[in-house]
Amino acid sequence: MIVLTKLNDVPFVLNSDLIEMIEENPDTTIKLTSKNFVIVKESMVEVVQKVIDFRRATNGLITVNTLN
Repeated sequence: MIVLTKLNDVPFVLNSDLIEMIEENPDTTIKLTSKNFVIVKESMVEVVQKVIDFRRATNGLITVNTLN
């Protein structure tokens, strides 16, 4: 679960296992496996880093940082 911010500054928690695709054009749009989508203030890189951090904290298996 990751904490993100809607465009109206309302924070919410997203189950990162449901993310299918992330785009920036210019807003960051997250398409979910349910075919729903959310638009967030965070950049695509920030969202991916939050997912990596969450997974690292919960199972410690992710060790490669390919974003920088």
